[in-house]
Amino acid sequence: MNEIRNVTVVGAGTMGSQIALQTALSGRYQVTLVDAVAGQLERARAQNRKLVDRAVEKGRLTKERAGDALDCINESGDLEAAAVKADLVIEAVIEDFETKKDVFTALGRATGRDAILASNSSTIAISRLADLTGNPARCCNMHFFHPVTVMQLCEVVKGPKTSDATVKAATDFVRSIDRTPVVLNKEIWGFIVNRILFAASEEAMHLLEGAARLQRPRHLLRGDEGPPPAGRGRRCARGAAQAGRGGRSRPQDGQGLLRIREVSTGAK
Repeated sequence: MNEIRNVTVVGAGTMGSQIALQTALSGRYQVTLVDAVAGQLERARAQNRKLVDRAVEKGRLTKERAGDALDCINESGDLEAAAVKADLVIEAVIEDFETKKDVFTALGRATGRDAILASNSSTIAISRLADLTGNPARCCNMHFFHPVTVMQLCEVVKGPKTSDATVKAATDFVRSIDRTPVVLNKEIWGFIVNRILFAASEEAMHLLEGAARLQRPRHLLRGDEGPPPAGRGRRCARGAAQAGRGGRSRPQDGQGLLRIREVSTGAK
């Protein structure tokens, strides 16, 4: 498998633009951000400029590093042209299967045989998309969390046909951009964080339905869960994300990866 040098991010929304920015901030890669929607690349550029300007103001970035990161993000409205030289493509378009299907079909035509194709989706498993590329061994999920420039965790999910080499390259990439990979060796619904989040949300609803009388139920929560997936309240996922940062109780392999071999779904 080739060394990753060129990274293409498909979809210049909030997640895609920040994945591109975090990759660029590492100083290791040339990045291309792709979006065919009129005006979206301009909005992404402006948002990334605000993020780095704020980081400079707070002393987390130097002006030079911020400028270099923005300069190495190229923009394109042509997916196939942008993907031709990519060593890694991260799809971050809307959570719509038909849209993602079109993207992965195009990537199968345009990319080289060794290019890794990853989806940022947490609801559409890579097994539903991988065969469209003609080379499912190089496909996986790489689920980052919002905001990408703050949240450390990235769930790397191995599909039934994903090769070990693809998983290793994906986790090495995540570490190289200063994020923490969590590897799932089997697809499960919701992956890790959303699976926990949805279960906790369901139990909270049961409480509100009559199991308990709470005037301010959020006071029961520690408040250390951090930003959630889009559309949720502000306190949902940091605790799970911080499981990837440090903490003595984490089951780790020799490379510092939290690995989930298999989680039972309860199905027989």
